[in-house]
Amino acid sequence: MSSNEANGALEGIRVIDLSRILAGPWATQVLADLGAEVIKIESPNDGDGTRAWGPPFVAGADSDAAYFTSCNRNKRSVCIDFAKSDGARLVVDMVKTADVVVQNFKVGGLEKYGLDAKSLCDINPKLIYCSISGFGSTGPYASRPGYDFLIQAMGGLMSITGAPDGQPGAQPMKTGVAICDLFTGLYAANAIQAALFHREQSGVGQHIDCSLLDSQIAMLANQGSNWLVGNQVPQRMGNEHPNIVPYKAYAVADGHFILAVGNDGQFQRFCQVIERAELSDDERFKTNPQRVTHRRALDDILEPVLKQWQRDTLLQALETANVPAGPIRQVNEVLEDPHVDARNLKVSQVRSDGVRIDSVGFPVQLSKTPATYRHPPPVLGEGTDTVLEQTLGLSAKALDQLRDDGVIG
Repeated sequence: MSSNEANGALEGIRVIDLSRILAGPWATQVLADLGAEVIKIESPNDGDGTRAWGPPFVAGADSDAAYFTSCNRNKRSVCIDFAKSDGARLVVDMVKTADVVVQNFKVGGLEKYGLDAKSLCDINPKLIYCSISGFGSTGPYASRPGYDFLIQAMGGLMSITGAPDGQPGAQPMKTGVAICDLFTGLYAANAIQAALFHREQSGVGQHIDCSLLDSQIAMLANQGSNWLVGNQVPQRMGNEHPNIVPYKAYAVADGHFILAVGNDGQFQRFCQVIERAELSDDERFKTNPQRVTHRRALDDILEPVLKQWQRDTLLQALETANVPAGPIRQVNEVLEDPHVDARNLKVSQVRSDGVRIDSVGFPVQLSKTPATYRHPPPVLGEGTDTVLEQTLGLSAKALDQLRDDGVIG
């Protein structure tokens, strides 16, 4: 929903966003889409580093990369240099009016400015203060810088992603998006909302310590359990699944498709579609555990059969039989799909300078409090004067003096 009239579930919650790059901004964009007021504090000189992470750039200019627009919708940009004492004081004064602070500086990096959790929670006991870091605030790795690529390696994800040894191009592989950052942002947003609910009951805030490594390890999901429960060390399997067969990409006459058979009934119907019904009665393939054990034998049978099919003909037949399968598409094909349009997953907004910015919308439909799209990803510092005037009551003269002193931009 793109209406500006609907009230979001988090309307009335003010978030001071001190985060940059992706994990923190992803968390605050979730809160913003759900109705929270998010004030993004940026450096007056160059702002969030992702503004320069291009090409491509908005409107072809060498500023405000597409990367920045992906995670900074519904926020107002305020340029404050809090390395200066007057700038830090401005942020502290804003925090006094806030419900949530989100930051992803290195552990201890904000203490010298008085913007750390203890300092701000002492000033505002109802504050929810969310720290996002690579490794968390405790443990032997706490002081290390953490980046998504590094965490994918250290957290085990790359060890299970990529072609298996012995195949062309075999090596540990990262995912196509910064998935550790994104999952950490989602965990952070969930934790913030839980803390807000707790505050409604108790009247007090709390500190949330959220790390990329912790989130990465949690999202190992069944692969982590394969080791913890089954004492099996997961390996790279390309597009195959460690626990389900057949569940992979298969070649057909004119390309590839994905087959995702999740139970024995689906396997029986799949076999009927490809006119090999006898396979579902074969003792090696009757049940999923048997198919996992004999996956190579099954693939040796399926691969030549499937190569005789045209992709779309096969997909239509599988859909009719209620067997999960689908094409492998490019990003542009996905975002041009009529189903994507029907789900309102594309958002168009016009920025203050008249530039149109398209982005992927909030992916959950709420019947009473849908996501709203109130502000496009902002021009650097475009909200500085308005926000400081509204939140702190600063006069135009005071703002001019702060700007002359290099405190605001």
